[in-house]
Amino acid sequence: MDGFAHQIIAGIATGGIYASVALALVMIYQATHHVNFAQGEMATLSTFIAWAMVEAGIPYWLAFVATVLVSFIIGVLVERLLMRPVQNAPVLTHVGVFIGLLLIVGNMTGWIFGYTTKVFPSPFTSSGPLMGGLISAHELGSTAVTLVVLTLVFLFFRYTSLGLAMRAAAYNPRSARLVGIRVGWMLALGWGLAAAIGAVAGMMVAPVVFLDPTMMTGILLYAFAGALIGGIDNPLGAVIGGFAVGVLENLAGAYVVGTELKLTVALAIIIGVLVVRPSGLLGRVVASRV
Repeated sequence: MDGFAHQIIAGIATGGIYASVALALVMIYQATHHVNFAQGEMATLSTFIAWAMVEAGIPYWLAFVATVLVSFIIGVLVERLLMRPVQNAPVLTHVGVFIGLLLIVGNMTGWIFGYTTKVFPSPFTSSGPLMGGLISAHELGSTAVTLVVLTLVFLFFRYTSLGLAMRAAAYNPRSARLVGIRVGWMLALGWGLAAAIGAVAGMMVAPVVFLDPTMMTGILLYAFAGALIGGIDNPLGAVIGGFAVGVLENLAGAYVVGTELKLTVALAIIIGVLVVRPSGLLGRVVASRV
């Protein structure tokens, strides 16, 4: 039973990372109606920036805040410079831009910081086991940080005028323009916020998986599975789906398929959701008359 409880708790900790990335995916999907394939590479670049700051002697939490701000700016610039010129282009153009962004950011990260695996520091340490050895200090700390970030994002979109304007711009751009909302800038801010959330996820997971340019590849797949479970157009559903995938992945890896085949769990979830309920548990079913 202790082993089972450990898998559940560890799954919740990793699920928080998946939930953060899934939320970032949903935010971009709401703005463009496409999945940002480069979300993982953008988070990896942000994590390398944080690593460089820490290596330069900057205190961890100062580097953390600075990285979030830099990532936000990068996200806004990507929307302004890359996505804005093709906003009315065909679907395949958007897909090509996302794939190009994936390759460019991934290779640029390796070119600047190198392809060798690096150790990323954890700000959470403990002199002894926590909760009877069921959870590590980093798992507990990263879960707390993730929950704080998700709560702040929820409060921002729920109770601030800027958050409500961003929701309106993503949900119905035409009506938002009619009431005076600057839809273009709202979408750019959404890209920046998604990049910042991805940066937090990258910095929380890097001490566990170690830091290299392909660090977020598998995590992006798990996050995408979580977003599909909850609904690719529903932020709350994506968060719930991310936590669910984290728990399912750990349990399946420990008791069903083994650690070597854990990635197949995400693939099975993606296929299953697309076949059984493509809109996800909390997603909207959109019907159009032809």
